[in-house]
Formats: sequence, C-alpha cells, structure tokens
Amino acid sequence: MSSPTILKLGGSVVTDKDEPETVATESLARLAADIAAFDDPLVVVHGGGSFGHHHASRHGISRTDGSRDAQAARDITNAMRTLNDAVVAALADAGVPAVPVHPLSVAARDTDGDLTLPTASVETMLDSGFVPVLHGDVVAHAGEGVTILSGDELVVSLAESLGAERVGLCSAVPGVLDNEENVIPTIEAFDDVAHVLGGSESTDVTGGMAAKVRELLALDSPAYIFDAAGVGPFLAGERPGTRIG
Repeated sequence: MSSPTILKLGGSVVTDKDEPETVATESLARLAADIAAFDDPLVVVHGGGSFGHHHASRHGISRTDGSRDAQAARDITNAMRTLNDAVVAALADAGVPAVPVHPLSVAARDTDGDLTLPTASVETMLDSGFVPVLHGDVVAHAGEGVTILSGDELVVSLAESLGAERVGLCSAVPGVLDNEENVIPTIEAFDDVAHVLGGSESTDVTGGMAAKVRELLALDSPAYIFDAAGVGPFLAGERPGTRIG
C-alpha cells in the first residue's frame, strides 16, 4: 500500500456548530467536489460539530471524563453516525468511493488512556480503492466506561499507523492565527504559540486549536491547518495555512 494522505474535515466546516444536528450542506458539497478531484489514496476523518459535541457536553463526557451510561454512549455515537452518513453521501454524490468506518466498533483506550486503533480494515479499504471515512466518536475506555475520541486523535493515530504522506486539517480559520489575526506560517514548538492559542468559541469537548497543534507536533508526517478554501490546494500538493512541525 502506498502512503495515503489524511484529510480531516472539522466539525465547524461540515456542520453549523451553533445549531444542534445541522449539516452545512453547501459547504460539504463544495468540499466533496474538491476531494473528488484527488486520485491518490486518501483517508477522510471528520469532527463532531453540532452533532457529537452537543450530546457529549450534555452528558458531561470528554476525552478524560467518562461515563458508564449506555444511553449517553448511544446518543453520542448515533448522532455521529448520522453525520457520518451525511458526509459519506455527499462524497458519494461527488463521485468519491467513500465508505464509513465507525471507531466505537474497533478502537479502545487502556487504563492509562492510551488509544489502540486497529487499521487492517482501513488498509484493506485503501488497497481496494475505497476512501475510508472515520469520525470522532465515543470509545470504550478501561475503567471509565466510554470517553470521547476526537477526530484529531484519529488523524494522529492513522498517520502513525499508515505512514501518511501528508496530513491536513480543515478548520473554520485559514490557519493558526497570531494576536493580530494573521496566519502563522510555521509552528515548530508549542511554546512558541501557546500565548495565542485558545479554545473553540462553540461547544467543543476535544480541546480546540491548542489540542490540534499539540497532536500534530507529535507527527513525523508534514501537517497543515487551513480553512475550506485550502482543501483543493492542499490536495494538489500546495502548502496552505499553517505548517505544523
């Protein structure tokens, strides 16, 4: 298998994060058209937006705070599967051979919170010419019931396991911004930008931009953060937004 590109579509670009369980239909269709122009192996991951975060916040579940309430787990994963259905459908409508992959069914955390994400199915899908589409979800967590597995964590785990050629995170902003709202071209260490990184304005149980930067700095693969306008250029091999690492 050749090294895939991994593209994460943030919840803020595929949903209206301020309206519970609302798909950003026009934005998603434009993103799907950009993705359809890419011919090389690709894995897509999407965030929760107004689907998963809404339920996770209501039930008090985060990456570290778990729950043994089965109804809470169902509420979150069912909402995310509904969003995943919409993302996969939009990609399919654009001609992308997209297929869903639901993390709750395959991933787990141990008592230390370390993630195990088997990727044999994803690798086989890629070899068969499919575009696997994963999503933020709840995940079984030893001793905690379920906790949140963010899309950013999935990106990092997949990039390491699959030896990703490039990693791109599409968010609501054109990159990591400094105090004057200008895009920071490159970030090589978290301490260099800690003073300008804050959380998301909308409900986000996964840590906002600070968590994204921390996750991507751990990668060997080149990673970029950009907005929806950067998806096409990123897939064409350009360097939009902020380069991380």
